[in-house]
Amino acid sequence: MEAKSPSLIHAPRATRREFLRGVSLAGAAAFGSALPLMAAVSDEDRARMRSLAKWTALTFDTANPVPYGADILNTKTGERLMRAANAVGPEHDPSAHGELRTIRLACAKLKTPSLKGYTLYTTCEPCPMCMACCLWAGLDRVVYGATIDDASHFGGQINVAAAEVARHADVDARCVVDGPVEREACLALFNDPRMKKTVERWKAEK
Repeated sequence: MEAKSPSLIHAPRATRREFLRGVSLAGAAAFGSALPLMAAVSDEDRARMRSLAKWTALTFDTANPVPYGADILNTKTGERLMRAANAVGPEHDPSAHGELRTIRLACAKLKTPSLKGYTLYTTCEPCPMCMACCLWAGLDRVVYGATIDDASHFGGQINVAAAEVARHADVDARCVVDGPVEREACLALFNDPRMKKTVERWKAEK
């Protein structure tokens, strides 16, 4: 079953991202197939990300408001396998990011550690931990909304681009990484007044 409870717009710090993207593109030219692929972003991708952002916003009316939600869909058919949101707080688990929870639930549903044949959509670029899990799961593709640089303005992040993590994977674990897609819609999650209030509470509790 799917998870039933979905558990300041700013100037982006683009310099690092542009540098890393340049490094990745230069590396791709030099090393070709050993690097992660890029796929064309479609209108379908954009619609799916908007839908995910809208669903994630439902958490703002719960005890666990979060801007991080993830979807896993069949790459060929688009059929949803699983959807979940970040639950680090309520689960007392620092690894309970939206992507990891969705992967865990999806694998449990399929009774396999492999998600080959599936694509993950996430409202924010996966952190290195989450991107590594995407690679271990064998996902075909990862599509993200807001960037990890965006997220770093609202809380601590390990600021390494998802494509850069994927670049270090073995060739048999390659994964397409696409984003940002519908970035403004996903940034709006962070900018929602209810989310801003929660972020301030998180900061005060540290």
